[in-house]
Amino acid sequence: MLGFLSARQAGLDDPLHLRRAESTRRVLGLELNKDRDVERVHGSGVNTLDIEPVEGRYMLSGGSDGVIVLYDLQNSSRQPYYTCKAVCSIGRSHPDVHKYSVETVQWYPHDTGMFTSSSFDKTLKIWDTNTLQAADVFNFEETVYSHHMSPVATKHCLVAVGTRGPKVQLCDLKSGSCSHILQGHRQEILAVSWSPRYEYILATASADSRVKLWDVRRASGCLITLDQHNGKKSQAVESANTAHNGKVNGLCFTSDGLHLLTVGTDNRMRLWNSSNGENTLVNYGKVYNDSRKGLKFTVSCGCSSEFVFVPYGSTIAVYTVYSGEKITMLKGHYKNVDCCVFQSNFQELYSGSRDCNILAWVPALYEPVPDDDEETTTKSQLNPAFEDAWSSSDEEG
Repeated sequence: MLGFLSARQAGLDDPLHLRRAESTRRVLGLELNKDRDVERVHGSGVNTLDIEPVEGRYMLSGGSDGVIVLYDLQNSSRQPYYTCKAVCSIGRSHPDVHKYSVETVQWYPHDTGMFTSSSFDKTLKIWDTNTLQAADVFNFEETVYSHHMSPVATKHCLVAVGTRGPKVQLCDLKSGSCSHILQGHRQEILAVSWSPRYEYILATASADSRVKLWDVRRASGCLITLDQHNGKKSQAVESANTAHNGKVNGLCFTSDGLHLLTVGTDNRMRLWNSSNGENTLVNYGKVYNDSRKGLKFTVSCGCSSEFVFVPYGSTIAVYTVYSGEKITMLKGHYKNVDCCVFQSNFQELYSGSRDCNILAWVPALYEPVPDDDEETTTKSQLNPAFEDAWSSSDEEG
């Protein structure tokens, strides 16, 4: 750390170098926060989480009970031990509450005054945060699995919606209607994600084992269908032009938008070049995935080596994105984890599980010092910086 500071002071290093190195160190030290609880409101599993990108202070959660909760993550009590309180919720008694499980919640990317939610009750709802009233409702013929608004769009207000039908619906918030449909998949759409780099590029994942990239300005729509074999297998082979050998139920672009991560029920995660659709062939090993609906996973932002956080049974697996190395498993939930979200301002992770809990994972502030009886067994594992460098004259003699 001192080396980074002196190099920055002398003008030898880019100021971002120190920031990235410290962000990376903090992510590598993520652990369950024993000082912070997230108030338990949901009576059944937590399916989806989203932290607003403006301040990084407010978090939405959506549950299998149809309830949506808004949390304040800031410690207003000034105490070391505190609970992230629910500011408000759309509970079962609310007139506009979703009838069935809420599968996706998302803040409006540019303002905390609005957020969106979609549900198994075949609706996408646009909410006014201040009044907690539904400002608009889009109704569909099929169950809704996923929706997403572009984080960078300035020229359109389209919400991409994935349903049990094979068509991707694009809803225009300005006109209040479904503007057009993207056709090409053969089964239900389990995940959709706009590129954080190009506002018209959309990725969709389906139970037909395929992932498609679309330019929504084009009449033909589909730009690329991702192929796990990079075109080297005969088109007669069953797995040709498929991204996975099972349902593809999760999508996530890297923060720069240059790569796309996908997960499937074949227990594999793949990294793709988003500009040409090439499978980079990074090997993450087995990534356990038995989810029958969309799996919400996330990536870090602002680190010198980026990381991906993937629900893995009742744990969260942390991998380096570009090398595929498994860094750690975050253990704390006692039922399956369905979603996680990364807070890049403070390098914190929040996860939601079927055990109805939301857990906060934060960087460890210090390296633990062992007890006396453990000292002999753990001394070799301690960072040398934390070892006692002093010696008495008796020992020297």
